[in-house]
Amino acid sequence: MVTKSEEEHIMEEAIGSQIADYILKPVNPNQILLSLKKNLQQDNLVEQKTILQYQQEFRNLSMELSYLRTYQDWAEYYKKILSWEIKFDKVADNEFADLLQSQKEEANIQFAKFIEKNYVDWLTDSDKPLMSHTLFKEKVKPEVEKEKVLLLMVDNLRYDQWKVIEPLFTKYYNKISEDYYYSILPTATQYARNSFFAGLMPSEIEKRFPDKWFNDNEEGNKNEFERDFLEDQMKRIGLGSKSMKYLKVLNADFERKIYDDFNQHKNNDLLVIVYNFIDILSHAKTDNHIVDQLIRDDKTFRSLTLNWFENSSLMKIIKTAAENGYKLVITTDHGTVYVKKPSKVVGDRETSTNIRYKTGKSLTYDDSDVWAITNPEKLFLPKGNLSSKYIFAKNNIFLAYPKNYNHFVNYYKETYQHGGISLEECIIPISILEPK
Repeated sequence: MVTKSEEEHIMEEAIGSQIADYILKPVNPNQILLSLKKNLQQDNLVEQKTILQYQQEFRNLSMELSYLRTYQDWAEYYKKILSWEIKFDKVADNEFADLLQSQKEEANIQFAKFIEKNYVDWLTDSDKPLMSHTLFKEKVKPEVEKEKVLLLMVDNLRYDQWKVIEPLFTKYYNKISEDYYYSILPTATQYARNSFFAGLMPSEIEKRFPDKWFNDNEEGNKNEFERDFLEDQMKRIGLGSKSMKYLKVLNADFERKIYDDFNQHKNNDLLVIVYNFIDILSHAKTDNHIVDQLIRDDKTFRSLTLNWFENSSLMKIIKTAAENGYKLVITTDHGTVYVKKPSKVVGDRETSTNIRYKTGKSLTYDDSDVWAITNPEKLFLPKGNLSSKYIFAKNNIFLAYPKNYNHFVNYYKETYQHGGISLEECIIPISILEPK
């Protein structure tokens, strides 16, 4: 559209009509040229610029990897890698995306060594990152003390997925802060999420709630008592007088019901919504052929995540929460990693079934593929029996039994799993937003 009018209502009408560009008279020929380039060559220009910038950055990323020493260093480096991954989502040439992927895999090798060296100290030292068991007290409590809070716990949300869906939330909210925290090990829901809600490490939960903690080899819903754990933590940290409503979304019907019934919940000081969609989706890639074809890599996983959130009732809930004055805290319990390489593990019938970590009393494994813990109490982990140990898969490895080995490998190779040690599983987001 070319016009000499600068009136706001004409500009709004033009933009509302989805014009490609808006140029004010008098028109310089270069304006026409730039407009044509923007509309006809934008994708190509973005691709060229992205590749050029990455070529310039490649050496820096490689060199920087040698100098990462602290948990802050690793989090910032990981965020740089993710920023490039998301930029490459718009690039058709996969050659450089593959190069970036190889850089991330090398980073994960070094990150596993870093975790092995430092993780135990974090659990007792004052110089430690935010972790699952300290997050609620450190980040959520100060917000609840000041105003109403909607705490959205998106199960299995990786940092890259958060950055992709973030614009959906900032339609209704302004972001006040964004931080990262480290999931405890194992990076699995029954450990990490229970730890978040209880404000305790797993062995401490087992001791405080012996009838509500189930070990891997025990029957029972491993996350059935999150509300009880949260109520107990709120009392311990001085939030006992605050009203709290806990809701867990396991299907789209209940998601719509929360939206329809929001007036029943809007007066609570703390409204907690646990949202399980991404975890369901990642497991569906393993079990459902159609989903497996839809999610072929991290790029398509991000794309499908964005598409789901865009069309979910959750966004209606978020909009309504903003209208009702709720501050929004978004976080997760752990991430997930795309596994590629099998590693053989031998265990007895009591050995846990998760393929990114195992716990049991008789485990045989390849030392180079896992971090083995023979004294779980050092990691504040429960022991199924006196000789129990834990092993955590590193990098993109998954743990496979020798029995029916080839079938097992073909079934789980190139799927999303969690419970082990990787940047994707361990370093995860927490963002605080206020209504616009």
